[in-house]
Amino acid sequence: MPLVEFKEKNSTIIKSRTLSNVQMELIKLYSTDLEYDDLMEVKKKLANHFAQKAINEADNIWDQKEMSADTIEDWLNEN
Repeated sequence: MPLVEFKEKNSTIIKSRTLSNVQMELIKLYSTDLEYDDLMEVKKKLANHFAQKAINEADNIWDQKEMSADTIEDWLNEN
């Protein structure tokens, strides 16, 4: 399988043997160049999506473990 090589802005080269399912979908979806502002909007929306998923999961764990502000205070005072 050939290597797929990507060169980022800071000249970092990332080599990968395969693309993930999300990479393939994004390549298909955006097979033409986007304007810079549109690209930044897509990046922001993706980042916000995954940030919200992480927040939701943290909230679920918080609720499941019946955590409170006291829990955080206890953690802060641990040695």
